[in-house]
Amino acid sequence: MTTPAETTFTISGMSCGGCVRSLTRVLGAVPGLEPLQVEVGRATVRIDPGVASVDAARAAIARAGFTVTAEA
Repeated sequence: MTTPAETTFTISGMSCGGCVRSLTRVLGAVPGLEPLQVEVGRATVRIDPGVASVDAARAAIARAGFTVTAEA
């Protein structure tokens, strides 16, 4: 059994509350991803490695129209 891990992404292209809502919705729709905190320019996501990956989170962010500039 794998333990979910939290990853924080720094994101460019976000400018408003609509961006926050959109990204939260997109991240939450991916099995294994749980958006913990999303704000303009940053998102902290819990990733269940048995179901999803950091790459899946990055892909979801890109699908929402934003770019990951860093992750921690």
